[in-house]
Amino acid sequence: MGAPTVSRRNYDETTLPLSTDPLLAAARLAESGLSDTFVLYEREGQWCLGIGVLCEITVDTSTVVMNTADGERRCESWIGSPLDVVGELLQDVPAAQWRAYGWAGFELAYAHAGLLEDGEDHTLLHLVVPHTEVVLETGRATVRSTEQAFLDKAVELLGSPPEEPGYQPMPIEVGDSGFEEYGQAVASAVDDIRDGLLQKVILSRVVPVDQPVDLVGTYVVGRRRNTPARSFLLNAGGLRAAGFSPEIVMTHEAGGRVTTQPLAGTRALTGRAGEDERVRADLLNNSKEIFEHAISVKVAYDELVELCDEDNVTVDSFMTVSERGSVQHLASSVSGQLLEHQGPWQALAALFPAVTASGVPKKAAYECIRRYEPEERGLYSGAVLTVDHAGTMDAALVLRTVFQQDGRTWLRAGAGIVGQSEPEREFEETCEKLRSVALHLVPPQGSSS
Repeated sequence: MGAPTVSRRNYDETTLPLSTDPLLAAARLAESGLSDTFVLYEREGQWCLGIGVLCEITVDTSTVVMNTADGERRCESWIGSPLDVVGELLQDVPAAQWRAYGWAGFELAYAHAGLLEDGEDHTLLHLVVPHTEVVLETGRATVRSTEQAFLDKAVELLGSPPEEPGYQPMPIEVGDSGFEEYGQAVASAVDDIRDGLLQKVILSRVVPVDQPVDLVGTYVVGRRRNTPARSFLLNAGGLRAAGFSPEIVMTHEAGGRVTTQPLAGTRALTGRAGEDERVRADLLNNSKEIFEHAISVKVAYDELVELCDEDNVTVDSFMTVSERGSVQHLASSVSGQLLEHQGPWQALAALFPAVTASGVPKKAAYECIRRYEPEERGLYSGAVLTVDHAGTMDAALVLRTVFQQDGRTWLRAGAGIVGQSEPEREFEETCEKLRSVALHLVPPQGSSS
């Protein structure tokens, strides 16, 4: 691609003891004002926070653009998959030992499927390589930065433990309206399925949030009351979000092992042991839920076979039950060893979007979603992700999330529609999922609305 020679910066690093809850420490750094751009990503008890911009990459419907803090700019057109271009540009990040943070919108799937329409203007992906990164875990914090002043400030903030915040959530009701429109969409999709156009589609609905919302406070309260596979808090590319992801789209290890963990099939969690056990038994024996789950696992398996030696693709677990906040899901795990010429970006292109947030087959599901959903999805059912210089990638499915953009705040949730689906039950399923966030919305400090 004729790339220029890159002058690389080095990160200075320090490690210090952490005497406070990593969640609270991460929240304090996020709201400290160190930068308007940040992405916080939690994985398995470790909170990783990228602050500021050393380099950023954005993808739209025709180009991939890379800008650096030094004023360098590269713009490349893409054909087929923009992710191949993203992978190439990341080789020229102006820093050693980098890690990028960011998000991919659902409409990136339309690019891969050749379904982008003339005149469409979407940001499909936004990645940031931060100038400062903080990694927090129980008892320890690691700070590294290309800017000494930011390193010093982060260390100073971590050195003075925050007080326990007095957040008071103001829940909203998620089932008061929207059934008529959503129920009609479900009924129409069931007709399409029975006509043989597809086997399954996930249809979502939007719930506006009219009250002011403190995203950091909501993240803290929601994380304490949820049991996510991943969680995130971000402000990047004009989009703000706090989410508690129930599943991953994929992980890619440096050695080339890829894992995806589809969740499909849902029942509520009430907190009453006897009732939850009864509902769990129903979930494990319900033919509609089992079918919905099984075809999702089959798609994930087939997608990995395209990238791996078939003998190296395995279903590591099948149809267990995972508890995620206000709901419980049927869960499976599928993994495979990539062929030598395949890498993390090829794996993401194959597995994105998650089949559990799109449908079967995927291209037919995209067309169904476009027919029956009233607005574009954007970040909803896309991914928040991290990727580093060694090729390690972790991508969380964006569900159970509160979104803010252009002065608007909203929630969104969907349900898997198959031939046996009934509109009333699918609407209730969206309510069950929405409560994972709707019960924990925190107003700005001092707000009485």
